[in-house]
Amino acid sequence: MTTAKQDGDDANDVGARLKAVRLMRNISQRELAKRTGVTHSSLSLIEQGKVSPSVSSLKKILDGIPMTVGEFFTLDLQNTDQIFFSPEELQDVGSGNLSLKLVGYNRKNRAMSFIVETYPPGVDTGHDMMAYHGEEAGVVIEGEIEITIGAQHRLLKAGDSYYFSTTQPHRFRNLSDKPCRIVSCSTPAKHF
Repeated sequence: MTTAKQDGDDANDVGARLKAVRLMRNISQRELAKRTGVTHSSLSLIEQGKVSPSVSSLKKILDGIPMTVGEFFTLDLQNTDQIFFSPEELQDVGSGNLSLKLVGYNRKNRAMSFIVETYPPGVDTGHDMMAYHGEEAGVVIEGEIEITIGAQHRLLKAGDSYYFSTTQPHRFRNLSDKPCRIVSCSTPAKHF
């Protein structure tokens, strides 16, 4: 294997293509490493475009999918959106201590924002209320959160849910001493 700096964009292309093919086949990096005998860290570096595999290494990796080198380079990936996501593949679009893990961040023509939100103790969405055109729904998975929507506010606990028009000013605050996790969906899609 050689470093990406020596190979330029070729390493990035092979790495991105390998990741897309692996995800398309619903194979984790760890599973592919186990199938091929190539270390998990080596696969990760290849997919990040930091290392370029030799032809024999690439063939060994592709045998674990299974796929030929010819199929690998001719497979049309243009119209293929990723379907499955491991936790580490979710893009965090939050700021500060607020974690907003967006499912499908890289999908073209995304019509909704599906987010795993984590509010550490004392964290909120900001002093100013937010408002935009659309709808949002969610369920509290862990902890509790105070949600203010217009003139209404309520403390929601694990299992509680909400659904509202986002044209109404709103704010989320974790007033407890434990983290709060919410799974939410909003439309239209926010492009962070």
